[in-house]
Amino acid sequence: MFNIRTRRAALAAAAVTASAALVLTGCSGGSEPAATYDPDEEVTLNLAFWGNDVRADLYDQAIEAFNEEYPNITVNSSFLGFPEFWEKRQTEAAGGGLPDVMQFDYSYLRQYSENGLLLDLEPYLGDIIDTEPLSEQILGIGVVNGETTGIPTSTNAWGMFTNPKLLDDAGVEEFAGGDWEDYDAWMAEVTEAGGGDLWGGTDWTGRIQNFEIQQRAMGSDLFTDEGEPNFTEEDLAAFWEQGADIREDGTVITQQRLEEIYPVSGFDAALTASELTWDNFGAGYLGNLGEEYTELGLIAPPITEEGAQDLYLKPSMLHSIAATTDHPEAAATLVNFLVNSPEAGAIFGTNRGLPASETMLEGAELDPLGEQIRAYEESISDRLGDAPPVPIVGYGTLEEKFRQLGQELGFGTITVDEAVSQFFTEMDVVLNQ
Repeated sequence: MFNIRTRRAALAAAAVTASAALVLTGCSGGSEPAATYDPDEEVTLNLAFWGNDVRADLYDQAIEAFNEEYPNITVNSSFLGFPEFWEKRQTEAAGGGLPDVMQFDYSYLRQYSENGLLLDLEPYLGDIIDTEPLSEQILGIGVVNGETTGIPTSTNAWGMFTNPKLLDDAGVEEFAGGDWEDYDAWMAEVTEAGGGDLWGGTDWTGRIQNFEIQQRAMGSDLFTDEGEPNFTEEDLAAFWEQGADIREDGTVITQQRLEEIYPVSGFDAALTASELTWDNFGAGYLGNLGEEYTELGLIAPPITEEGAQDLYLKPSMLHSIAATTDHPEAAATLVNFLVNSPEAGAIFGTNRGLPASETMLEGAELDPLGEQIRAYEESISDRLGDAPPVPIVGYGTLEEKFRQLGQELGFGTITVDEAVSQFFTEMDVVLNQ
């Protein structure tokens, strides 16, 4: 169902007909502020986001707080589930009718930006949109081909969750840090202590993000600014070969056991003591583990190269403005409030992730897990580098292919060389479609 939240005016609905195979059409959007903008003019903006009733209520509260300061700007908001949200945006994009302001996902930013569908926010940065509370790293996340088309609301970083209760039961200390071989050795110690009921972790070579941070440690992002691969078949083969021993000697949980417990992971099911993933997954883990587990460890991933800036802050989500908006300055004013205001921080807390803006973070009341994530991201500051280029169109397909090939390596149904060949074939299709 398409849920609608309205402030001071009814939301006009238009029926849109589109073909199943929809192609995004570029629109010409101005990059200069509207010369005729009148701050006292009655303006109506449409705001779209994905989420549920809980998030919708938070946006209602935020809009109400926004209207206390800007009573002349009416905000009509609508929300959908994540897949439906992007289906509707695709239909709107083809018809030139995107909402004025949108919650945006990182994986779609390049596609919409390169098709001219999003407003370049550069004219508003440092003016309507306050940049002081946002670091250069944060601002750089939303840049596509030299244009800022999104402002992150929140961030997360790659990290390692551990399960203190399981480690205590097994009589094994927390991973003390080190390189990937040290991590493998620690996992082997946990697995041995677990006696067949607990493993140290999963095969970490099944996640493209671990390949990415190893490549970044050597000075290369996975893809260039132009969207070309920045790694070779030899690079990928060497990475997957790192997992051969831990797959074969039983250090990590078997792929068959993971299939048996799907859709939960080994970490969710209290079968593994560690998991490398994004730091905002903690709440979901605790929810799945149950009341017996009250805390998680959160530490930095293994080191590939001492002193390397291999990690980066990734946006949980961004806010963008349609290139076709009739009210760019009013839209930028709304974005600034949703991204920077302490009021928005107090309302949303960590619902959209750890606030990216210092002023919004100051207003947020963090729960213990939120405080833990905040402390973690501060602890890895020396390892944080610039974010990689905005993901290529089709990156999600490649990430899923990488995961599937990792599963097959776990089952032993393909060799590393076969996996590399299949991945590069898929990448060629994605990059040339």
